Amino acid sequence: MIIQFPCLSDNYGFLLHDPKTGKTASIDAPDAQEITAQCAKRGYKLSHIFNTHHHPDHVGGNISLKEQHGLHIIGPQADKERIPGIAQVVSGGEQFSFGAWDVHVLHTPGHTKGHCAYYIPKLGSVFVGDTLFALGCGRLFEGTAKQMFDSLAQLAALPPETKVYCAHEYTLANGRFAQSIDPDNPKLSAYMDEVIKLRAQNLPTVPTTIAKEIAANPFMRAKTAEDFAIIRRAKDRF
Repeated sequence: MIIQFPCLSDNYGFLLHDPKTGKTASIDAPDAQEITAQCAKRGYKLSHIFNTHHHPDHVGGNISLKEQHGLHIIGPQADKERIPGIAQVVSGGEQFSFGAWDVHVLHTPGHTKGHCAYYIPKLGSVFVGDTLFALGCGRLFEGTAKQMFDSLAQLAALPPETKVYCAHEYTLANGRFAQSIDPDNPKLSAYMDEVIKLRAQNLPTVPTTIAKEIAANPFMRAKTAEDFAIIRRAKDRF
């Protein structure tokens, strides 16, 4: 079971709850107070945090939540020195068990050098942090365009129906940029019509799916790393 809720200014928090074992993981820890409140509302005991990367709006609640709940923090090996309270490191290509599910770790550098995503085949879902956004992708703060291009290719190779849980509500702005460079894409136009309606009602545009992003997201549609780099630079200036 996946619970999604808004927090901070534009982040999403996610709880992954296994009803059989009672284990509950927070995907990243943007807002300790809100995460605790969401667990309390449902009677969940928070047992884990899966961190995607080290930025403050993803690890800011780690220590507070660990102190409150005595939980277990998992994060990428390449970022271990920068993730507060980390107890278990994982690398791309590895798997670990969480309740009834196997969690596949994808190394997805670009936004940061150590960024990872968590793919759960039995749930048909992937938690991508700030690598992939609905109609966008993360800024290249530490990695290269080639790294991010390869990271998005990893995600594009997942089953098309896979639900993509992005960490921020950026879709409307991303879509306006996408339409500026791909104005004749009917699938993008239809997607944006849906986004505008949802945001007018203050409803989330997350999760998206791999299929929707391949059809409409300019970063997922780039054919080469060079093309990707050009699009990323254009978005940074948009």
